[in-house]
This record gives sequence, structure tokens and C-alpha cells, in this order.
Amino acid sequence: MPHTKPRPIVDRHRWQRVIRYADSLGESGEIPGLAFGLVHGGRTTGTVCRGQTGLDAAAPPVNEETIFLIASLTKPVVAMATLLLIERGQLALADRAVDFVPEFGAAEKRPITIRHLLTHTSGLPDMLPNNRALRSSCSPLESFVSGTCGVSLDFPPGRGVQYQSMGFALLSEIIKQVSGVSCSEFVQRELFNPLGMKDTALGTPPDWWEPDGDDPPKVSRIAEIRVPPEQQDGDDWNWNSRYWRSLGAPWGGMLSTAHDLLVFCRMMLSGGVYGNERLFSQATVSAATSNQLDCQKDLPEADRRTRGWGFGWRLNWTSHVSSFSDLLSPTAYGHWGATGTLFWIDPARDAAAVLLSTQPLPSMGALGSSHLTRLSNLIAAAL
Repeated sequence: MPHTKPRPIVDRHRWQRVIRYADSLGESGEIPGLAFGLVHGGRTTGTVCRGQTGLDAAAPPVNEETIFLIASLTKPVVAMATLLLIERGQLALADRAVDFVPEFGAAEKRPITIRHLLTHTSGLPDMLPNNRALRSSCSPLESFVSGTCGVSLDFPPGRGVQYQSMGFALLSEIIKQVSGVSCSEFVQRELFNPLGMKDTALGTPPDWWEPDGDDPPKVSRIAEIRVPPEQQDGDDWNWNSRYWRSLGAPWGGMLSTAHDLLVFCRMMLSGGVYGNERLFSQATVSAATSNQLDCQKDLPEADRRTRGWGFGWRLNWTSHVSSFSDLLSPTAYGHWGATGTLFWIDPARDAAAVLLSTQPLPSMGALGSSHLTRLSNLIAAAL
């Protein structure tokens, strides 16, 4: 039988458009550093890298080992860690948060469940009112959890949908109480290590700051972010600081490479399996990535229909300015990160993409013209 060459995973001419656009972003300085890749049909393009790891033109170029602060791409990972405990019978979606964190015991918060926290329907705020003060004083993670226990709700649980980072602060404490180890340790042991994600951590561990024999510390591979104006006076607490890189914020403190995140996406595409390792059941992956707002009858109808959430995963809001791409199927899901990151997974096309940059996202009102959105469209069109 004649040998049949494997079908390319991208259209060669359309992929050249992707490369040209990526080149233009680097040459113009619009995105200082960029790494991206695509998985399709079980194969990958590898990591495409452009720009420098620092804001100085003399900084080393981005390569496939460059580590990025991925911001809110952290949330789906912490959500999957929570679902792992549900798989094991140690948690249930209807469990109340207060049963694991007694300090969360104010009357208005007692009805809040794990389901509410995973679907942004708890009524908690995105950030605490004193978020900047906590960060500028280099407060530990426990201070954010304590603040979440004391903050007032913006609406009763299950009566609205509001993006809420502090819900993930609380989830991390629940993971700690149930598993007996910190959220950072749990995701390292149960997710990153089995997947071989050797350049990924929820907060830099101490050994990342130490030389590795004759090699420099791993932190030297972390790309510098072009911080927004409100962080430019915060060298000791902003996104580029040792404090923030080490904090392990469960809502946005994960660090990773495009390669490692593509491994995570391949596992999700495969229904929880990677290689010979099954991390999640198919049922868990299906539930995590289906619209979980439909069953919450007191939510606004428009939110349930057009701005769906799975468990930690956002569905692709196709008519919203922050869609992952204009060209994905209705079953696509993923997440954005404020530091200039994006990943999406499209089961209908058996494809996933990871885009990591050092240029923070514009305000929500301007996301329709985001360079990552346009690059994402080009990648989707090249399949």
C-alpha cells in the first residue's frame, strides 16, 4: 500500500497570513512579546514566537521556553481542580461555601454554593474595595480570603451574573480545607505534574528563584509585561514584581508557557485524557464546558442565552466585543487574561489555540479591536 502523507493541520497560505500579522505586531511594537500555537487533530503547530522577553529592545527574544503570567486563564484551571474534588466525592456543587469556610458566615452569604462560585453567580465583587491597598502592602493570600469573607454582596446569590475574581479566592480556600494542601500545591500535584507541565506553577515556587546548576534561575525566563498606567508606580507589587509572581493568586497568578498550556488544552479536547493519563472523566469535562446558567432559573434570560458560563470556563460570546474569535463553533469555550492572554478550545473542530503576550488587554469597550482577537481570527481561518 502506498504511503499516505498526513494531512496538514493548517492551510499553508492562510497560516502565512497568521505569521505576517504576528510579524507586524512585533515590528510595530504594539505587542512587545508574543508566543502562540495551535492544536488540531491531535497534532500541533508548535510554538510561534515573536518579540522580546523584556521591554528593552536589547532583551532576549521570546522562545518556546519563555514563561508568561497568564492572569485569568488561571480560573479555569482552579475550576478543574475543584471539579476533581467533586469527581472524588469530596465536594458537591450544592455544598455551601460556609460549611468549609466558617468565616464566610454572614446571613446574606450563607446560601452561596460551589455552583455559584464556579459560574460567577455568587454576587461577590470582582475585586475587593481595598485591592490596591492589599497589593501595595504585599499582603498574603489569606488577607484576600479574609476580605472576601467580610465584603458585602452586590446581589443575592443566583440572581445575577457578575465576573468575580474573589469567588476564586474563596474556592482556593475550600480546596485547601478539603485536600489538606494549598491550592498551589494541589494543582501542581494533581494537574501539572501528571501532564508534564514542567514550566507551569500557580505562583513561583522558591526554587524558581535559585540558579539551576550553571543555568540562571527559572524566573529569568518570565516575560516582562508592559504594565497599565495604574500599576506603573508599583514596582514592588505590580504584575512584574516578585510579590505578585509568587503570590499564587487563584484568580490570576498562574505562570506558564504556550507549550504547557497547549498540553492542557489537548487534555480537555480529549475528554480528560492525555497520553495514557486520565485526569478527568468525560462527564466532568462535558459539565465544565456546557452552559451552566441554563439551570439557574432566577438569572436574566439574556445572560443565560448569550453570555453562558460553564464551570470556570467561559463560552464564546459571539455577539459580544470580547468573543474569542468570530469564526469558532457554538460549542467553543476558553478564557481571556488581563495581561494579554487568551486560549480557546473548539471541540466541534477538534482544535485549540493558545495566545500569550506581554501587552495587557484594552478596556472591555475596546476588545473588539484587540490585536489578539484579530490574530485569533486568522488562526481559526487557517484550520
